[in-house]
Amino acid sequence: MAVYVYKFGGTSVGSIERIKAVAERVKNARDQGNQMIVVVSAMSGETNRLIALAHDAQSEPDTREMDALISTGEQVTSALLSMALREIGCPACSYTGGQVRILTDSVHTKARIRSIDDKRLRADLESGNVVVVAGFQGIDEHGNITTLGRGGSDTTAVAIAAALKADECCIYTDVDGVYTTDPRIEPKARRLDKITFEEMLEMASLGSKVLQIRSVEFAGKYNVALRVLSSFKEGKGTLITYEESQMESALISGIAFNRDEAKLTITGVPDLPGVASKILGPIAEANIDVDMIIQNIGEDGATNFTFTVHRNDFAKAKALLDTICEKLGAKKVISDDTIVKVSIVGVGMRSHAGIANTMFKTLADEGINIQMIATSEIKISVVVAEKYLELAVRALHAAFELDKEPCES
Repeated sequence: MAVYVYKFGGTSVGSIERIKAVAERVKNARDQGNQMIVVVSAMSGETNRLIALAHDAQSEPDTREMDALISTGEQVTSALLSMALREIGCPACSYTGGQVRILTDSVHTKARIRSIDDKRLRADLESGNVVVVAGFQGIDEHGNITTLGRGGSDTTAVAIAAALKADECCIYTDVDGVYTTDPRIEPKARRLDKITFEEMLEMASLGSKVLQIRSVEFAGKYNVALRVLSSFKEGKGTLITYEESQMESALISGIAFNRDEAKLTITGVPDLPGVASKILGPIAEANIDVDMIIQNIGEDGATNFTFTVHRNDFAKAKALLDTICEKLGAKKVISDDTIVKVSIVGVGMRSHAGIANTMFKTLADEGINIQMIATSEIKISVVVAEKYLELAVRALHAAFELDKEPCES
């Protein structure tokens, strides 16, 4: 008997009508002889509503109490879905993360799962029940409710699938799979039948919002077959799995982009050992994440140092860098919050030369200047002016022929 974990996001359970539609889908899968665990998010908009209430009650909400509050959204959905299943003759029971015994660390609002006690889940499945679990939450060793951060229901689903050694973990969303790029930017974007964990991790980290990064990491670590599907239309979605001989042989699987980038440059920095630490140390202490970094070759004993940050941190980072500039005796700080990062991703890069040249030539032919470059084994990222984002994505999509179905290797 196959074991499936289904996860439904907020839009998929956004109303009683949609919850009833989910119930029908789950019942149909169970009636085919499968054991079913369903993980649900809060109804769309509910978590934001609860967060707003928290800030109305306390200017800086206590994180322990915040977790106790926002975890209720998923509990409401899980109970309603269980009721809807029972209404159509499908035995079901709902559980909170704590009742399932999803044990986490004690970092409130962004906890990490340590273990799952699967005894209760297995017992319910063997008795014929559909098990409905409130996603996004767990419990720490002191009995406190914890939450896993935005998108944490994906991680709950994958972790349960890993614990039960489920045949597949199906993530139902409002999109019907993973695309070669955002179809809103490039209408010719194609849904991928398969993508590797490595590629999906890169796509997620580079701006693709289909899955929470931690859920993909978890699935890769425990080899959980992960599938992304639509709640609103039929289709086989996209399977995320390990690279295999029968995987699609495309050089590039997709193009990701991130609009939330800003660039800072400090010029005329004394070219001495430890200068990078003196620049980035205060930035790190302010909890500002740095993405791409370039340090130019020194000239006349001075160098230029450039890095990118999230646009939300731009003003804070600029103020810090102005102070650092003065302390180091550097020339000036140059800043730009009208940049974007565009990336090509594909495991095919490992065995094919010339990918970077194709990317750079394509952008040059469109008159797009590359400001920064970063590479890894399966991705190349460039920083360009924000006004060129859509042109860059469409040009690269065409250059690597991502609208065409790849040949099987």
